[in-house]
Amino acid sequence: MPIRNDDVDWDSWPVEDYLAENYRALHPCDAAVIAHHAAYYRTLPAGSVARSVEFGAGPNLYPLLLASAVTRRIDAVEAGAANIAYLRRQLAQGPDGSWRVFHALARRLDPRIPAALPAALARVRVVHGDVRALPSRRYGLASMHFVAEGAGEDFSEFAAFCGHFARCVVPGGHLVAAFMENLPTYRIGAASRWPGCPVDPDAVRRVFAPLTEDLAVTRIDADPTLPDYGDSGMVLLTARRAGTPSR
Repeated sequence: MPIRNDDVDWDSWPVEDYLAENYRALHPCDAAVIAHHAAYYRTLPAGSVARSVEFGAGPNLYPLLLASAVTRRIDAVEAGAANIAYLRRQLAQGPDGSWRVFHALARRLDPRIPAALPAALARVRVVHGDVRALPSRRYGLASMHFVAEGAGEDFSEFAAFCGHFARCVVPGGHLVAAFMENLPTYRIGAASRWPGCPVDPDAVRRVFAPLTEDLAVTRIDADPTLPDYGDSGMVLLTARRAGTPSR
């Protein structure tokens, strides 16, 4: 039977191993994601979104930095206790120095991001909770990075997570996302094993097409500077939630 989200002990996510493998240096794939997202955010007026969400935030800070250009408040919603502890530490004690290069690139691409790294994160509120419980139509923008395809091994659960993601924004609200392409079940660090659901650009389009308008899906190749998780690259998405905006 495929592993499902509720089968996994997300509180034990290996934060330090994950950061060491992925975010202690700026890898080309993340530079490409930052450039892709910044181009979309530059189409939006500064501060035009009252409230946004990082859907399954994990310990990754660069999506929060990018959103700070357009969002007055960012809810970083995360279920895992280890990730929550890391995020709270970053906000209370100041971000790890390794995030400076991410901030510098993001701000070079979108100078509206606050010049000081702590100031760029000052509008973030850490929320310990299950993203599946978020109310519909709460946010003007939602961002998601490497969450739905890593929530379990069942494609129907991937689609359900994407549905929750899309529906948590208001009609006409903005969606920005990145997925690992063809991610299998994989390891982080020496031993820990985590679920993956292989998806590609066609699968992402198929799931989001009924939920969105102005849907744009692209991909980037696998990054040889990262550990080999078995994926074949990343799938990137921007869209707006379908429906008539409230007046």
